[in-house]
Amino acid sequence: MNIKKIILSLALVAFGSSGFLINAEVNAAEFTAKIGHLESAKQPRHKTLEIVADLVKKRTNGAVEFKLFPSAQLGNARQMNEGVQMGTLEATVSPAAFLGGFNSAISVLDIPYLLPSNIDQARELRAGPFGAALLKSFDASGFTAVGWWPNGFKNFTSNKSLDDISAFKGQRFRVMDSKILIEQFNSLGASAIALPFGELYTSLQNGVVDGQENPLTTIRFMKFYEVQKNLVVSEHGAMEDIVLFNPSWWGKLPENYQNIIRSTFMEVIPGLEKRAIAGQKAALDHIKKSGINVRVASSTERMKMRDMMFDDAKKAYIDRAKDTGSALMSLYGSEYTRLTK
Repeated sequence: MNIKKIILSLALVAFGSSGFLINAEVNAAEFTAKIGHLESAKQPRHKTLEIVADLVKKRTNGAVEFKLFPSAQLGNARQMNEGVQMGTLEATVSPAAFLGGFNSAISVLDIPYLLPSNIDQARELRAGPFGAALLKSFDASGFTAVGWWPNGFKNFTSNKSLDDISAFKGQRFRVMDSKILIEQFNSLGASAIALPFGELYTSLQNGVVDGQENPLTTIRFMKFYEVQKNLVVSEHGAMEDIVLFNPSWWGKLPENYQNIIRSTFMEVIPGLEKRAIAGQKAALDHIKKSGINVRVASSTERMKMRDMMFDDAKKAYIDRAKDTGSALMSLYGSEYTRLTK
């Protein structure tokens, strides 16, 4: 008789037919995963993770439990990503922008206007062969990637005019340290300067750079609108999250539990999108009240910007991600054409 059965037998003797300890034992999770991420508990990522955790627990009859740690409680993005690699953390939901150093293939998401503008088409691209291949590319980096979540789009702000595409010429924009993003701005006749995010507010304030790119929610909560005169809602850069698990922990799960987790992370995407869109709308309304000059780029202007920026950014991506990047872009091209024709 193993230890667990001995404990249960003693419980029967001690508590008779009440079964209190027996139920506690039966209902205990077989697999527990800590999931860390950067956003606050009030933001869409965490709210959606709470739904996922609840559904997974119910669908596995309590066998799998997710314990959530928002607001960088378990470290910054790099620390959490490394923790998942090493097995000190079971899972994280990480912005793709912080994963290029772990897996160069994910930098494909830096390419401007990569996703179709139609929300259903974008969702299908994530769920289809291209999305699956992108997730699979993490295997070689010590991760098991099980999901790909939308988290809004980047937009341009500047202290100089953004009245049309020609206005970008000669301006200086802050970017993350990415050759792909640098080429994006070069294609517009602008220059890109890589600066730490923590220095961005004062750099805008002091004129070190003229402008920057970020989601509306970031522009609002980091108060960049206080030190910027112009905003164009361009939605040119996809801000995506990747759901990463430690391969060793994941490999111990029965296949049916793996399938439940994967499908649940996919199932909640429409709700996540609604929450993200609501957050972006609230941010835009807040920014408008500040008096900053705001305009929304038309679909024609966005397509023109895509035509100008896409190929140079794509080349920079393939130069970085080599054969894996080339194969992904080939798959992307056929999928994008199929979905948008």
